Amino acid sequence: MAKLTKRQKHFQELMASATQPVGVKDGVALLKKALAHAKFDETVETHIRLGINVKHADQQVRSTVVLPEGTGKTVRVAVIAKGEKVNEARNAGADFAGSEDLVEKMEKENWLDFDVLIATPDAMALLGKLGKVLGPKGLMPNPKTGTVTFDVAQAIKEVKAGKVEFRADKQGIVHTAIGKGKAFTEEQILKNFSTLYDAILRAKPAAAKGAYVKSVYLTSTMGPSIKLDASKLSSEIRDYLAN
Repeated sequence: MAKLTKRQKHFQELMASATQPVGVKDGVALLKKALAHAKFDETVETHIRLGINVKHADQQVRSTVVLPEGTGKTVRVAVIAKGEKVNEARNAGADFAGSEDLVEKMEKENWLDFDVLIATPDAMALLGKLGKVLGPKGLMPNPKTGTVTFDVAQAIKEVKAGKVEFRADKQGIVHTAIGKGKAFTEEQILKNFSTLYDAILRAKPAAAKGAYVKSVYLTSTMGPSIKLDASKLSSEIRDYLAN
């Protein structure tokens, strides 16, 4: 049997000390303790399994939310626009802004050195030939996520402030990063998680039947999974956001 590392032993002892599932505040506290021996600032993630049938168009869950504490990550924003909107984007803080020139750079150099791509409606046609490249990477601008808009300044501001997209995958699970383990306090993680969870509840499809939230886990890049009590989570989040 392979010898456990110091961190693995720490995980075992920590998880044995808690009876799961746990409440959200206890879950966040447990997560922070688990990160005590982390060698880098791990990303905090939540994985939420929903009671939806993603094969049905009327049961899709996809939207955006601005995390109040940000993501803890510097987000690089690129904007594809025309005319004065290019300068507007640069003045608003876009890391990259252009038109045909930027699209050509993506196409010929396979350049994708950005995290979010915003486009004005009149410039979307320029990105058509890059659909097979941008689509699978989740970079194709979409009106539903606010990344296709003439108000590029506002879109850039929201993304830089911590706007994230959440979307149920083929198994009906929403995977979302909600902060950094070391840089964020328990309160910051709790606030981001609560805001995200509330947004997911609000995005419940009318066609979804039965229990909407099946299971909820908190974890980090290399940390253990902590199961939250889904049966009590809605009331916990409601009380927290009300105070």
